[in-house]
Amino acid sequence: METKRTSTKEVIAYLAEKFPACFSLEGPAKPLKIGIFQDLAEKLTDDETVSKTRLRQALRHYTSSWRYLKSVKVGSVRVDIDGNDAAEIDQVQADYASKTLKESQEKFSNNKPKDNYSKKQYKDRKSAKEQASKPEQKNKPDQKAKFNAVKSTKRSHVKPEVKLQPVTTDNINVGKKVKVQLSNSPMNATITEISGKDISVQLDSGMVVKTQVKNIFTE
Repeated sequence: METKRTSTKEVIAYLAEKFPACFSLEGPAKPLKIGIFQDLAEKLTDDETVSKTRLRQALRHYTSSWRYLKSVKVGSVRVDIDGNDAAEIDQVQADYASKTLKESQEKFSNNKPKDNYSKKQYKDRKSAKEQASKPEQKNKPDQKAKFNAVKSTKRSHVKPEVKLQPVTTDNINVGKKVKVQLSNSPMNATITEISGKDISVQLDSGMVVKTQVKNIFTE
């Protein structure tokens, strides 16, 4: 009996070995077909070395990597497990991948240790101290009017909210296009797996996440 692959790194290496036309460990990555988890699960049904849970975790890790996110660009084509073209990436998917990449890189940068004794930081602290010592100036009438005008303009451009309808358990199925509320704004997604109360969906960026029925809506 073969030993189960328990780490994400092991599973990804196994996928790259078994499906080389789809997965890779280095160089440019290929954008994956939306719903590829289901295809992989079916192909690996009799493979006792990889559980669905580990497969889902590995796929999520793979599609969240910088190398993968950089590959999700307008005009690029998603591939299935055999390397065949599946669908072309549109602007919305490319923008989401770019935003996710930027946020991840910024988070990584902010976590880096900083040199508290660098010249730049010393100058910044000195400048802030000098600024704080200056007498505070009151806003002139024209500056206040300009601020109110800008504030009013911003309000006029607020987009009307799209009313979403919650889905019921008897109205969900694999392949259904839905809206998923993961943060402040709902995102387009496709249901890829239904397991009890847990619903797995794949975002337009290719990322697979697990959620529940209460977070799934339709327009």
